Amino acid sequence: METTNALARVIDQPALDRIANPLSGAIRRAYESAGPVGAEAKNALHGVWLGHPLHPVFTDVPVGAWTTALALDCAGNGDPGMRRAATFALGVGLLGALGAAVTGLTDWSEIDGQSRRAGLVHGLLNIAATSLIATAYLQRRSDSDASGRACAWTGYGIAVASAYLGGDLVYRQRIGVTHADQSAPDTFTAVADSAALAENTMMKVRAGDADVLLVRQHGQICALAHSCAHLGGPLSEGTLKDGSVVCPWHGSEFALEDGRVLNGPSTHDQPRFEVRERGGKIEIKAIE
Repeated sequence: METTNALARVIDQPALDRIANPLSGAIRRAYESAGPVGAEAKNALHGVWLGHPLHPVFTDVPVGAWTTALALDCAGNGDPGMRRAATFALGVGLLGALGAAVTGLTDWSEIDGQSRRAGLVHGLLNIAATSLIATAYLQRRSDSDASGRACAWTGYGIAVASAYLGGDLVYRQRIGVTHADQSAPDTFTAVADSAALAENTMMKVRAGDADVLLVRQHGQICALAHSCAHLGGPLSEGTLKDGSVVCPWHGSEFALEDGRVLNGPSTHDQPRFEVRERGGKIEIKAIE
């Protein structure tokens, strides 16, 4: 509890926004300035192709490699071969840290508020840890073994602290997990009058405990979860395009026919529901 309270006091500092807001804006503009190529690169780095964020895939590499390096150092007892293996593991971790940094910055640029501040602290800790590990790697390559170990252990300790903060972002603040409500009635339930949904329009309705987005386009009705899977943005307030809807908060775009992600930052498909018209009513139910 004390750790959580101390963390909250740090990330509640508005002064962090003076760094976070301009930096996140600069990252988004960099991708936008590259046009379609930038959009494809951003989707790839978010992990749209993977079905979940790409960042966690890379974060395991430096933590695992650096843990291995320090374990080899402890077990080596002065053995030159073990020392070389530990140094090599430090280098592998540095390569993984580069991938984690690029993907993490891409994801971080699309979050707001307290989560953006927490992500900034998380990133700064990772920069400090990686810088110390890189120093240790160079020192060990030049036979400065004792000072290299000190830098490595210090950097590893900071990396562990940063990993705790990363866990808080995922498990408490729900960054990187779906925010779309997937609950819906098991049987067809009337949610709106057919006449209320004109061609090429969309509306928010309630079905049991779920908010649902209804769209009529090209004579067909589509029903998706209303809250964007990325961070819960209201899709009914977004932009309706030909065959897709764009979230008003961060620009995630989903296909109307099946809810698949067309453009990130969301990496999760938008849940969809079965829909039909009967007796002048629009009815929906969960897909079996």
